[in-house]
Amino acid sequence: MASESALKQMAADEDITVAIEGQRNRLRNFIRKWVPDEGTVEDILQDVFYEFVQAYRLTEIEQVGAWLFRVAKNRITDFFRTRKSARFEELRPEDVPSSQAAGPEDAYLQSLFWQALDTALAELPEEQRDVFIAHEFEGRSFKDLAAETGVSVNTLISRKHYAVVHLRERLREIYEEFIQ
Repeated sequence: MASESALKQMAADEDITVAIEGQRNRLRNFIRKWVPDEGTVEDILQDVFYEFVQAYRLTEIEQVGAWLFRVAKNRITDFFRTRKSARFEELRPEDVPSSQAAGPEDAYLQSLFWQALDTALAELPEEQRDVFIAHEFEGRSFKDLAAETGVSVNTLISRKHYAVVHLRERLREIYEEFIQ
């Protein structure tokens, strides 16, 4: 008969497996939006899951999805920091300001951008934040979101529009630093 600690470990391993399988596609899509190379996407995904397994065995993680996306964001930032020729515009040129000067300040500016984006997202009403994150970061369609939430596609588009307007305004100052 298995010991109590062995049974707990088996249950934890099952929880980890369920969490990883439940988040794998969403997380891969999120990383893919920022990292163009599929091999690097897989490397980052595996790093995130490895860190998750290590952390889960030490402590209970209440919001697994949020935790995984935050770690993925950090790994993406680390990836661009370590690339000598990393240019911020490789992430999403239409959404992310780019630096005119390549060099060590790119990583610093990128870090400032992520911090400012986190702050600006936290300021949004929950409905706007949720639709923005689901559509932009998770790659979910408005049609799928409408079916899931029961909110019309037009309302979701409107919420995202207001979120984008707010984010542009809040990030304008950091954007101006990038183009100088």
